Amino acid sequence: MLQKAPADPALIEFRKVTRTFGIGTGAVHALAGVDLQIATGEFVAIMGPSGSGKSTAMNILGCLDAPSSGDHLFHGREVGRLPRDQRALIRRYFLGFVFQGFNLLPRTTALENVELPLVYRGITSGERHRLAAKALEQVGLAHRGSHTSAELSGGQQQRVAIARAIVTSPEVLLADEPTGNLDTRTSIEIMELVTSLNRNDGITVVMVTHEQDIAAYAQRVIRFVDGRIESDVLNKQSV
Repeated sequence: MLQKAPADPALIEFRKVTRTFGIGTGAVHALAGVDLQIATGEFVAIMGPSGSGKSTAMNILGCLDAPSSGDHLFHGREVGRLPRDQRALIRRYFLGFVFQGFNLLPRTTALENVELPLVYRGITSGERHRLAAKALEQVGLAHRGSHTSAELSGGQQQRVAIARAIVTSPEVLLADEPTGNLDTRTSIEIMELVTSLNRNDGITVVMVTHEQDIAAYAQRVIRFVDGRIESDVLNKQSV
């Protein structure tokens, strides 16, 4: 299991990270020497136009992909060069994911959907049920645990997806366009929930979004252009 390095100020760090797809003249340089630090407890929004590298950066942050060169550190330990199975363990024990598509099993109840990450940890059914019920209560859906996805609104499905992401008590919540399929009112509800998880539960949040009003919830906004960080500023408009 991953051990923390002593006195390391950054929870997540990129050092000269590059990511290249393809070879020769057809190579695409998605990231071109990115330096980045994210501290424990931060809420960071990542923005940028299509093809800017923001999604590639998010995939590496989430240990779904690895750099072509450079260092990706988590708790001061190099994780970018770990084998896939070891990166999968980091995802399982330290990270939670929320996507634009809710990715719920359609004929499975909300409670059973939330239990899924616990199955991979080998947790007993009774404990899975208890933890999943607690996570649903945390997102305001304790009364909807027996309902299937088809019986839930879009906002409720995203809340179930968030409950599934936090049921393992992750250190980091990675959210990729979490309000992309939601109306304005529901988007505000979801962002208030994410903000609460950051402020009250201490979960570090890294969120990709193309919407300025959604980025306004973050404490810090990083903008990617052409595979590089164009700007990295504290968000004075943070809600």
